[in-house]
Amino acid sequence: MRKRSIRSKITLCLMAIITVMILLSGILSVIFIKKYYYNELKNNLIQTYQECDAFFKDSSNKNRDGSYDLDSMESLLENKSDAMIYIVDDVHMKIYTTVNEDTAVFNNLKSIGEFLMFSDSIDANNSQIEREEVEKHKDYKIQITKDKDTAQSYFDLLGFLDNGFVIIVRTTIARVDSTIQTTIKYFMAVLITTAIISCILMYFVSEIFAGPIKRLTRVAKQMATLDFDARIEHPSNDEIGELSCYMNDLSYKLNETLTELKETNQKLQVEIDEKIKIDEMRKEFLSHVSHELKTPIALVQGYAEGLRDNINDDEESKNFYCDVIVDEANKMNKLVKQLLDLNEIEFGQNRVNKEMFNIVDLIHNSIDSSAILAEQSQVTIVYDDVDPINVYADEFMIEEVFRNYLTNAIHYCYKEKEVRVWTEKYMYEKPGATYEEGSILGNLRVYVYDQGPNVPEGELEKLFIKFYKVDKARTREYGGSGIGLSIVAATMQAHKKCYGVYNVKDGVVFYFDLDIIGETDDIEEKIGIEKKETE
Repeated sequence: MRKRSIRSKITLCLMAIITVMILLSGILSVIFIKKYYYNELKNNLIQTYQECDAFFKDSSNKNRDGSYDLDSMESLLENKSDAMIYIVDDVHMKIYTTVNEDTAVFNNLKSIGEFLMFSDSIDANNSQIEREEVEKHKDYKIQITKDKDTAQSYFDLLGFLDNGFVIIVRTTIARVDSTIQTTIKYFMAVLITTAIISCILMYFVSEIFAGPIKRLTRVAKQMATLDFDARIEHPSNDEIGELSCYMNDLSYKLNETLTELKETNQKLQVEIDEKIKIDEMRKEFLSHVSHELKTPIALVQGYAEGLRDNINDDEESKNFYCDVIVDEANKMNKLVKQLLDLNEIEFGQNRVNKEMFNIVDLIHNSIDSSAILAEQSQVTIVYDDVDPINVYADEFMIEEVFRNYLTNAIHYCYKEKEVRVWTEKYMYEKPGATYEEGSILGNLRVYVYDQGPNVPEGELEKLFIKFYKVDKARTREYGGSGIGLSIVAATMQAHKKCYGVYNVKDGVVFYFDLDIIGETDDIEEKIGIEKKETE
């Protein structure tokens, strides 16, 4: 179905109204204008009669001989030029008229006057004259006279003045009919012209009403597409303007509500994702724990049953069985302890207690305590730093991180190769991050390198996932559970510091960052050195 604009509808509606009004005006004019003009003619005849009667009543207009002042009479008659007047003084037999006495009209009026003077009525047997009485008064009557010989029609007032004079006032109807036709034509031309101009103006004026509605429609369409930023600018001070204000308020409130709903949905989605993640972690945790405990439990159960059944009676075998049971029990104990530590770190139960300590001493102590393990694996550990480096962190947790890195490096390093440890400083002033014994100057990155096999590139990002093992057989061989690097990740995230791993040409490098602490007096000197090196 073809859509019509409201502007077209308003224009067509107004054009229809104007057309109907024009037609109605034309019909009413045709019906009533003739009556109106005839009534005006009648009133003019009566007024003329009254003025003439008043003139002859005024004694000041009389001469001494009883006749009337002709000059004044002519002045009165001249003012009535639109009517033919015939007055007869039956005493002095004088005739006052506006009609040329040599014309047939004068003769006709004279004959009518004689009839009025000497008869009660005009001869009705004259077949050449038709008369139609319009109004009758005690002193006069008004009639329409039609002369068949001349085909002329007249409005006649026939009567007597108060002084007894006969008066005839005549107006030609043909002139009035011509005026009526001319007036109707002019009136219709004016109406049609006005209608055309009005229709053109209506087309443009209709935009005043259609424009705001179009803007409302445009905003409503945008709102239907969930675009609630649309607004109606400068609404008018009327009903449409009031509706525009309500539309603006509705758009604002819907936008505000939708924004709040989106924020609520986002928060809800985060909570759902978090719950799903926790649930997945719980399932994964149970799966990995059950898998990790399955082998040592089976070994403990098997060797315990062997001892109970006295499979081997010799003392050496019994000791071997007992050693296996103790070893597997230690592995399960270590696994449970690591899981508890990881759980505390991840869920914030194990809070980070930061303090200043010397990271160099911590590294040396950890290397010394791992000397026996390195000797058993035929690995050399190299670390040359001797100058103290103060850092700001949880010493116990950082020691656990370094030990995990070091133990992992020893187990994966090739025999008769080396594990190398070194540090790098990134000095800069960090305003606002102050410590009571000094200020944070920048980062210290601790590297642990093992001269062993590279980790496949696709596996590097997975190393810090709980229970993930690249070489499961070798991990089981030295008692690893795949949790150590997960503890590293959780610890460094709790410290909000970087950590990671990457391959090099002949080995693998693990690293983690710490905040460097320096004495307040050393800050300007260290910063100055760093600036000079940068320049």
